Amino acid sequence: MNKTKNDISTHIDSLPDEFRQSVRQLDKVISEMMAGYSRVLWEGTLWGGTSQEIIGYGDYTINLSRGKKSEWFMVGLAVQKNYISIYVNAFEDQWYVAEKYRSQLGKVKIGKSSISFKQLDDLNMETLKKVLSIARDSMPKQPSA
Repeated sequence: MNKTKNDISTHIDSLPDEFRQSVRQLDKVISEMMAGYSRVLWEGTLWGGTSQEIIGYGDYTINLSRGKKSEWFMVGLAVQKNYISIYVNAFEDQWYVAEKYRSQLGKVKIGKSSISFKQLDDLNMETLKKVLSIARDSMPKQPSA
């Protein structure tokens, strides 16, 4: 996956009707929670071989095996075929925060770092904000301009 310069508003406007408004609302919440950090559209093939478009918030560098490094996002927002996914690449007490707060996030499916749901009403927004604040607070501090 690679960062692009494609317009995020145009991307959201192109989403299926059933998800567009929810993604718009989530983008607003995540953007507010991650204020001061990057907001970029990532596009490309994800690990499972599927083509993806993910709004990424907060760039950071991850260390891969053999000393390699890669740039990624702390929080991601994407529409899959039948649901919305939020990716949170943060830990608390050695747990991915999505897993740690799974019982409080609502009627959602949880992966290691992903929160997936069909409707915004299925997601507990207050717990999501808590998870996002943990992600934001774990970000490396941005240099002053």
